[in-house]
Amino acid sequence: MIAVLEAAKAGLFRRDQWARNVVAGVIVGVVALPLAMAFSIASGVKPEQGIYTAIIAGLVVSLFGGSRIQIAGPTGAFIVILAAITAQHGVDGLLLATAMAGVMLILLGVAKFGGVLRFIPDPVIVGFTAGIGVIIWIGQWKDFFGMPAATGAHFHEKLLHLLASFPQLHAPTTMLALLSLGLVIYGPRIPGLARVPGPLIAMVVATSIQWVFGLEGVATIATAFGGIPQGLPHLSFPAVSFDRLVALLPSAFAIAMLGAIESLLSAVVADGMAGTRHNSNQELIGQGIANLVTPLFGGFAATGAIARTATNFRNGATSPLAGIVHSLTLLLILLLLAPLAAQVPLSALAAILFVVAWNMSDARHFLRMVRTAPRADVSILLITFLLTVFSDLVVAVNVGVILAMLLFLRRMASAVEVLRLDEHALQHELRDNGRSHLPPDVLVYSIEGPFFFGAVENLERALEQTHSDPRCIVIRLNRVPFIDITGIQTLEEATQNLERRKVRVMLCEARPNVLRKLVRAGLARKHSGPRRYFRDFGTALRACDAATRSAEAPANLPPGSDDRR
Repeated sequence: MIAVLEAAKAGLFRRDQWARNVVAGVIVGVVALPLAMAFSIASGVKPEQGIYTAIIAGLVVSLFGGSRIQIAGPTGAFIVILAAITAQHGVDGLLLATAMAGVMLILLGVAKFGGVLRFIPDPVIVGFTAGIGVIIWIGQWKDFFGMPAATGAHFHEKLLHLLASFPQLHAPTTMLALLSLGLVIYGPRIPGLARVPGPLIAMVVATSIQWVFGLEGVATIATAFGGIPQGLPHLSFPAVSFDRLVALLPSAFAIAMLGAIESLLSAVVADGMAGTRHNSNQELIGQGIANLVTPLFGGFAATGAIARTATNFRNGATSPLAGIVHSLTLLLILLLLAPLAAQVPLSALAAILFVVAWNMSDARHFLRMVRTAPRADVSILLITFLLTVFSDLVVAVNVGVILAMLLFLRRMASAVEVLRLDEHALQHELRDNGRSHLPPDVLVYSIEGPFFFGAVENLERALEQTHSDPRCIVIRLNRVPFIDITGIQTLEEATQNLERRKVRVMLCEARPNVLRKLVRAGLARKHSGPRRYFRDFGTALRACDAATRSAEAPANLPPGSDDRR
């Protein structure tokens, strides 16, 4: 309840703040109504389940989330995943997968993974959200044009079937859908309706037309689902078995990951608008509790809704009170006006989802990224987009993240340099140590950058360029911020190979975190054998002098220069 406590501490629950938050909550509640039903139908469940989700998840996230003005509920991003789960495992399977995802989100928040999830690269996020937008858009053709349901297991098969079905479109349904689409986009520009949400205008007008004229063949909530019952459902638990849990584990993980990404993105947007700072871990916990509780009342997966959160702020919200009022508004609508929803045409809801899909795809940003981003990032963007559309969202995100990680590692590895330093580069340090030249048969290398598994080739290549064996090689580590086990093993192998060739290897100037790892791995010997590690460059040079004077015996430090750790 961090957001609630912080809002109370800031005085945002004072009476002078009530009016603006109540007004914002009522408006966003009205906006959420058609969206909740549309997302529910598109996910393969009944429209009232979307309303249940918006009521319960919105209330729980407002109370237990980490953002003051976040509005949670069903969102378009989930449609692709939820529709697939419903088709494969049924509604009960969807509810169980949602509850499992809730547990995962709570664990992610407790483990403080909130900050980590924000590092998913932008090309991956833009790619899969654009792909989801395309799938939602194509998926609504059936209801928008009144065509037969598409057949086929894959996206391209459904698309071809829909294209072939266009001659069978239902004219009244299409006309009503086009009118609804126009009202969603341009309705708020009508004089006197500037503050009325476009989706609400479209739903009311289309429903009124259908109720007055009774257009034959136009599918409505009544004809498709038998209407919407008044009141909340009774508490119930989905059937649980070990086999079902195992079967639903990938689906639950997909819901949890997408929900985490979507909710944190929405919280970041809210911070940018309101000048606040959300608690990402608490936000994940709040979203997890919401997804754990909502299925017990017939709801399904929910997350932070960017559009509704923005609407909440634009109408004056400053505290979680607005989110609570949003849930109460939907509850009152469900209790008092549910029978009126029977005549809502599915084509009007499809028109609303057309606009949702367009906003999700963010076509302008997508095309700008294609034009201006580096080629490697464009490749990741397009691969993620195409895999989302033609394969699977989970596969797309996994592949996109893996490719982005490999690209990052390649860039990091190319930034790591292993430089051979000559006397000119070392003139100031040699002068500070009372020298004008390096000791004979001594080479000095400097590793600059994180020495991890992607950069080991640079060291190997640099040492291979040493055509004749010197007496000593000094490797400076003062510019290595961290080293991993592959870097340590590579350094150890290179050291052993050189020592077999009677070349003394001396490491020096490691940072404390790097030195601890070298000591633990046995590379910085302290009690036996020739020393490999020296605190500073000057001490290493004196050891080189001793090694040069006595090639047959292990070098000892000059008196007074011992700096063993």
